[in-house]
Order: sequence, then structure tokens, then C-alpha cells
Amino acid sequence: MSSHLLRPARNGGSAAPVLVVTGASAGIGRATAVAFARLGWRVALLARGHAGLEGARRDVEAAGGAALVIPLDVADGAAVSAAADQVVAQWGRLDVWVNNAMATVFGPAERVLPEEWRRVTEVTYHGAVHGTLAALRHMREADGGTIVQVGSALAYRSIPLQAPYCAAKAALRGFTDSLRCELLHDRSGVRLTMVQLPGVNTPQFSWSRTHMPRRHRPVGKIFEPEAAARQIVRAALHAPREFWVGMPAIGAILGTMVAPGLFDRYLARSAYEAQMSLEPAGDGTSILNHPAGDDAGVRGPFEDEAKPQVLGISAALARAASALLVTGMASRLAIALARRRAHTTSPPLRS
Repeated sequence: MSSHLLRPARNGGSAAPVLVVTGASAGIGRATAVAFARLGWRVALLARGHAGLEGARRDVEAAGGAALVIPLDVADGAAVSAAADQVVAQWGRLDVWVNNAMATVFGPAERVLPEEWRRVTEVTYHGAVHGTLAALRHMREADGGTIVQVGSALAYRSIPLQAPYCAAKAALRGFTDSLRCELLHDRSGVRLTMVQLPGVNTPQFSWSRTHMPRRHRPVGKIFEPEAAARQIVRAALHAPREFWVGMPAIGAILGTMVAPGLFDRYLARSAYEAQMSLEPAGDGTSILNHPAGDDAGVRGPFEDEAKPQVLGISAALARAASALLVTGMASRLAIALARRRAHTTSPPLRS
């Protein structure tokens, strides 16, 4: 990315770069908006909930950025396209677009209703497609800019009780890979990156739709949204093909590449109860079809467990390091076997 995008601008001035982030009213999207605002960026905040959007606007302005609030549902492609036009008309540029909005339904696949499958797909997958295409219209004209897909380790390693969300994230990865090839073919200056995240402590665990008796929770280690947001900023500025965040995500992705069947059996035994908190689910109502009426903020209900820092690494570097590790282990094993063979086949020494 051009070096001028890395320099802070005071109070989101007219020379400051521009970010658009979807799902900006809470959680990772809001934390990402604030992280860019601290660099002096101007930030367009897209989401449904008015209370959360106003809270995000205050956070962005307090962090030193300028904010533009655009209430919309990312499932509405025309509204997303109009939002991109509004941002460029008001601020004259579009540098980074982060597709973060998501929806999920927790429960066994056969309990998820047809309209729930449709809604999760419309928000988590189609919403990101709408955002990508809206950004691309303006970025192609400028021959520059970066589109960030906020993904998940679940785009590679599906888990039980999360079939709609896992499927949507996997679809987003397929779409992103296809589009990346097209941009390379066209020698476009537009960059595309996907950030695969671990479990993050966001409000979604308090408001997602559920068909289970207890609220759901992340599996394994949990990280704070601010930690994830810092890695999203890194990915946006440097745009690796993929950026893997957190050892749980990195391990799950690499493990699935090596032994998917083993992971299937492991998760079948371990991931049901591990995803259920002690909190009763209540009547299962959620914000799936309606925005939250209040400002949920950035963090979810697991602050006592969530880690404030998380490692991020490009997927290419992770794969290379894993290959070197495997090669090194194989070499050591081969040497040990050769020595053992030599020892067992050597003739006895004569006295």
C-alpha cells in the first residue's frame, strides 16, 4: 500500500484515507473502525442498529477519526452500492473496504429453519459479495484500494452446530479466490485479502439465534475484538493473500489440510458441549431479522477469559514454516532410522 496511507492525518482531514466497514455497530467491526480512526482515517460505518452506529461514531471521533454513519442491511445489494457511492461523493476516495457483517444460527443442521439458512447466507456471504462489488466499482476506476474479507478458521475447518455460518464463510473464501484470479488476470491495482480469525469475544454470543438449551460460546482460546482489529489493520495495509490470526485458527487450518478425517472425529467428540455456555438460551429470539435496540458495544460476555493480544501471520509464511518443520522432522527420523539400520546390520567386532 502507498506509504501515504500509513501516515496519520489529524482529525480525519480531507487528505486522510478512507475506510468502509460493515457490521460496524459492535464487535470486531466497531473495534476495527476505532483502530483505523487512531491512525487518522475517515471511517464510514455501515450496519443496521442505530444505537450501535451512534456509539461507534462517538468511538471513532474520540479516537481521532471522522465518521460517516450509513444505516443499512448488507443483504440489500442496492443499499450497499448506494453507500459506496455516498462515501466517494462525500470524501472523494475509497481506500479500504472491510466486509465484516455476519449472522449465525446455533444448533444442529436439521433444526435450522429454511428462512434461517437463507438469512445467514444473505448476510454473511451475500453481504460480503455486495460489499466487494460495490467497492470494486470505485477501486477499479482508481486502479487501487484494498478489500478485506473478515473470515474465520471455520472457512476451512467446519464444526458441529454451526453449519450455516461455516458454509457461508467457506463460500466467501471460494468467491474471494475466484475474484483474486480475475484481478490478477486484469493486472488490476486492487488488492484482495482474507483474514481468518479464531474465537473472538463479541456480542454475537449474547444475541445470536439458537436452537439449543444454552447460549453458545467460542471454542478454545478466546481473544478480545481489539486484538483481532489490530490484525485486520495489518492485513489491510499489507494485503497478503490470506492472513491467519491466532494459534487456534492456524492449528485448525493446517490440521484440516493434513488430517481432515481425524479432525472430524475429534470435533464430533469434543465440540458439542464445548460450544455451550452455562447461560440459558431463553426463547431463542435474536437480532437475526431485526437490529439490536441498544448499543451492545465492542466486547461480549467472556472478558474474564479473552486474551488482549493475538498473533497474526500470512498464510504463505505459515505454510512454509509448517513445511520446514515437517521436512526437518522427516529428515531427523530418516537419519535415526538409517543409524539404527546401520547399527543392527554391522558385523560383530572380533576380539
